[in-house]
Amino acid sequence: MREVNILYVEDELLLAKVIIDGLEDQNFNVKWSNDGLTAYHLFKSGHYDICLIDIMVPKLDGISLVKKIRETDSTIPIIFLSARTLTEDVVRGFEVGGNDYLKKPFAIEELIVRITSLLKRNSHRDMSTTTPVAVERLGAYHFDYENMLLKHNGNILKLTHTENEILRMLSLKRNQVVERNDILQSIWGNTDNYNARSMDVFISKLRKYLTHDQSIEIINVRAIGYKLKITHSLNEN
Repeated sequence: MREVNILYVEDELLLAKVIIDGLEDQNFNVKWSNDGLTAYHLFKSGHYDICLIDIMVPKLDGISLVKKIRETDSTIPIIFLSARTLTEDVVRGFEVGGNDYLKKPFAIEELIVRITSLLKRNSHRDMSTTTPVAVERLGAYHFDYENMLLKHNGNILKLTHTENEILRMLSLKRNQVVERNDILQSIWGNTDNYNARSMDVFISKLRKYLTHDQSIEIINVRAIGYKLKITHSLNEN
């Protein structure tokens, strides 16, 4: 098994030492920075399999750092580590491109489980035989999954990483029910209530984006999941 390279951003020195020791005991290779600006330079000059990023770090905060990372890499798994636990903080983390959000304090064993789960999901995605269409027609919209764009009548909306992934899952099974737990496992890695509430926020946002075409809607199938319902399609040439 090849070595897993981790970019770890944390300004609490004692905590950083504990986490680094715990990860290295599991044979992870950790590159650590105590500020966001240095971490960004490390990211640009190195190769990493996953990023662990605290939100409240100096020089460049974690949210801004992830925004910059996502400008050049839309697929690398990112876990936010933060003592901030308000729902809006968690949602914001997912909006800018985080894949998971682990609230402090946490056990090193839980962090390792989250890392392993994300790496496994990312590996399966890379090996998937399902190749997304470059630009997909959804009613009157054009969905550009690769570039995370939703287009309608010349208007272009830049989707967040999480919005992009949810819309892709729904579009691949249009007019079929996608189970809530399948979305949660695929994007968040677990089905706890905290992540479920975050998912509902993103579903609401996607519904608002799609209001310009009454033939397309995201339906809530009670206690089961969601369906991207398209009652008719425009000519897809």
